[in-house]
Amino acid sequence: MSHRFGALKLFKPVGACVSSGQILVVTGSNGSGKSTLLKMIAGLLVPDAGTIEVRLDNAPLDSELRRDILGYVAPDLSLYRELTGAENLRFFAEAKGVDLPRADLIDLLAEVGLKGRGRDFVGAYSSGMRQRLKYAFALLSKPPLLLLDEPTANLDSEGFEMVERIIRRQTGTVENGLTIIATNEPRETDWSDNRVHLEPFA
Repeated sequence: MSHRFGALKLFKPVGACVSSGQILVVTGSNGSGKSTLLKMIAGLLVPDAGTIEVRLDNAPLDSELRRDILGYVAPDLSLYRELTGAENLRFFAEAKGVDLPRADLIDLLAEVGLKGRGRDFVGAYSSGMRQRLKYAFALLSKPPLLLLDEPTANLDSEGFEMVERIIRRQTGTVENGLTIIATNEPRETDWSDNRVHLEPFA
């Protein structure tokens, strides 16, 4: 599998197979295509060569169905700064067709370390708080697949522990969810059960 933007081919063909209950870490130099690979897995981009297959209960999912079963955290994921944290979550929950009672919303904010901050405008959030809110968004539907691009960016030590707790719960639940991480951070690569290293074209 590979991908190109115009004449620029991002990475050499790569292949991997991962199963539920596992953590796959994708590494590679800056510009090697780590974020692009996650977007292809999410169904946001189509590979120029090869295929990506995501299965749920042994049934393959097309790109549209795939988005219903995944949670996605990435630096370029946009939040509405003119809305509060709670309003952002309600908006995204409605867009995903997820019922979000007030009690669940409060629990979700508390889970990501934003207890009592749901009424604050996202424009007043620090970068770390916005990263925490992205995790709340990713966990809205309790997805079996988590895609995390630079998962601890802008987070403090407590935020790192939050991410680690989320990942361990994701892979340790009865459903045995799958987590795929794009990173070069040593502490994050240590989470891996399997690794894929992207080699850029010269």
